[in-house]
Amino acid sequence: MFWNKDIQETISPLMDKIKSRQSLPFKLVATALLGLIAAIFQSSGGWIPGIGMLISPFSSAPIILSMLIGPSFGLLCYLLTIFLLLLLQPSELIVFPFTTGIMAIGLGFSFLLVNRIWKAVILSAVFLLLGICFLLYGVRFPILGPFLIEFSMWNILIIYLFSLGYCWFWTELVLRVLPRFLDQLKA
Repeated sequence: MFWNKDIQETISPLMDKIKSRQSLPFKLVATALLGLIAAIFQSSGGWIPGIGMLISPFSSAPIILSMLIGPSFGLLCYLLTIFLLLLLQPSELIVFPFTTGIMAIGLGFSFLLVNRIWKAVILSAVFLLLGICFLLYGVRFPILGPFLIEFSMWNILIIYLFSLGYCWFWTELVLRVLPRFLDQLKA
């Protein structure tokens, strides 16, 4: 069954390859490049109206990859992306740290901490839920437009179900693309 599949089968080969063969300067440079790519993807919504909004969610991928290099490198990539967004597209600073970025950190941590797909999806969805709820109800920033502005348990449930679906999509994407990425590295 897919939901009970072991994540470590896919994640461990990449982590072993990076941790054993690569030096600290390589990991720092890779983290910096991944942070730059994440910042470019996130800011594409402001640079390329329309299609840029479809590119913007892919800013999670570089942060997830840097989390697989190591948790400290993932957090460094997250912070670097925030600082680069300050320079490139300051309007994205309210959205990225609490939605796309925090979900990527949550998914990366869940890949490192848990061993089943359903646990990873639930854990990362909680990260995304907390980020969206902080923006909606703490800061009063309408991240989802005019919907779900009022605080209620139904709204929290709807946001959590959306978060589950979104995190499931990202988990599926990472677990399908990562083996192909590993094959390219071996070649």
